[in-house]
Amino acid sequence: MNVRTRFAPSPTGKLHIGGVRTALFAWLVARQHDGDFILRIEDTDRARYEEGAEQQIIDSLNWIGIDIDESPVNPGKYGPYRQSERLDLYTKYAQKLVDEGRAYADPSSPEQLQEWRDAAKAEKRPFHFNDHRPQDPPAWQPGMTLRLKIDTKRSPDWQDAIRGKQQGSTENIDDFILMKSDGYPTYNFAHIIDDHEMGITHVIRGDEFISSMPKFLILHDALGFDWPTFAHVPPILAPTGNKKLSKRDGAVDVLEYRDKGYPPAAVMNFLVLIGWNDGTETEIYTTEELIDAFELTRVQKSSARFDPDRLNWISGHHIRSMELEELHGRVSPFWPQAAATSDEDNKKQILSLVHERLKFYTELPELTSFFFTAPEITIKQIFEQDKQLRKKLDHETATNFLSKTVESLQNIEFNEDQLESTLRELVEKLDTKAGLLFKLIRWGITGSIFAPGLFETLATLGKDESLRRLEAVQ
Repeated sequence: MNVRTRFAPSPTGKLHIGGVRTALFAWLVARQHDGDFILRIEDTDRARYEEGAEQQIIDSLNWIGIDIDESPVNPGKYGPYRQSERLDLYTKYAQKLVDEGRAYADPSSPEQLQEWRDAAKAEKRPFHFNDHRPQDPPAWQPGMTLRLKIDTKRSPDWQDAIRGKQQGSTENIDDFILMKSDGYPTYNFAHIIDDHEMGITHVIRGDEFISSMPKFLILHDALGFDWPTFAHVPPILAPTGNKKLSKRDGAVDVLEYRDKGYPPAAVMNFLVLIGWNDGTETEIYTTEELIDAFELTRVQKSSARFDPDRLNWISGHHIRSMELEELHGRVSPFWPQAAATSDEDNKKQILSLVHERLKFYTELPELTSFFFTAPEITIKQIFEQDKQLRKKLDHETATNFLSKTVESLQNIEFNEDQLESTLRELVEKLDTKAGLLFKLIRWGITGSIFAPGLFETLATLGKDESLRRLEAVQ
């Protein structure tokens, strides 16, 4: 069997984390079986259609590393790949159901429907349209509402690749709409036809569709279609674990992660691990390793939390595994503005000092700005920010320490080994602790307590700049 999976979003807004994870699962299944991954745009909800949403979806999938075999922009033999361009196909199948007596035109007005609903509510009973099914419906034609005729009280059982055996509903299933009066099909109708016509073997989607499975299965049978493999993915929860992930919690436009400077392979790694593992304690995967390891049966049935700290940890690991040359190319747009006049060799040297600390590329200015712009800081300001130094040193002693440091560094080779040996000798001469002196020097040259190794930083800044900064601290 040629495995064919699909991701079928509606272009009604930006693609967020939950949608990308679902697409990833479908893509991994396809790639694992040397199959095809299809992007289909379900744009029949014209009232909510958003200009630009389709391109954002494509850009998001491309960025994270999901290559698409068939889509509106690289069509295959099963196109078109936008539902709005497949209306003739839905009309054909609608007419087939009408001819077989399985569907009928609904002549009721919105006002009549509301009357029936109000009456059911007043009588404290559920509203079912099939209680009002017309005895002699008009002949259906496009532009009229079409409903499926359901004459069963039970849907078939089915096997879900994630959740296992699922029991069919024993409740009365209502006649539901297939074609709307605007000439467009409903989601319930169109996606089943599209999956069949496009040869989709695995339907992987969010678990919000489980409640509609009775309708879907009955319609599959009415159309004479074989069932694909179904897999319903649990939602992602907010970091607190007590609600679904929302925009406020991190369910942002996926491309915001690109703009913040997360490596796409790290985001892919992170997303797959939300609610899935391969039975080991492995946390870091390359894309190729994910393809080899992924199994739908290991997706957990319950929801999993979105953990931004875990994302940062995974991202940092992916960045640390990069060769410096690769990282240098990736961070090019993220340097602080003051770095614009610095040569690339100097920036590469600076990057090597912060390589181990980067979790995402937009941290680069915070970690490196002091290399390009000297801090303006006084001993008083240092003491205000550093309680430990304030307790151990007074202003006069700190001034003396910095003066002796400048004096000691004046005539040495400014490399890491010479810097370390000279400054450790100075610690002995001053009868102080290395932690105090080195922290004071770090404050003076960087304006921060958080910086790369002191000797590497001094060597990278160079003698003239380092001494100038230390002399400027008053």
